[in-house]
Amino acid sequence: MILATLLDGERSVGEIEAASGVCQPALSQQLADLRKGEAVEARRQSRQVYYRLAGDDVRHCVRSLCELFGSATSAAAAGPPAASRAGPDRPATAAQFARIGG
Repeated sequence: MILATLLDGERSVGEIEAASGVCQPALSQQLADLRKGEAVEARRQSRQVYYRLAGDDVRHCVRSLCELFGSATSAAAAGPPAASRAGPDRPATAAQFARIGG
């Protein structure tokens, strides 16, 4: 969902937080992981940090995932994340255990 918010271009951390619904502490950690994994690039302007997708290959991958699993907008409208709905009758999705790095 964080990466999907960056499909339309660069955004500040506050804009990403508002669009994704991920609170600031968790968002900062996830953005740091995405930077380490070279999925996003950061730019500091004064006291603001702006993020963008790292390149066309990342953009293509994120678009493909949005097509397969739904966009950030439809995911937000769908209610709680799949992790809270997973159970014996509902297997976990790939996004629930995917993580960049080791």
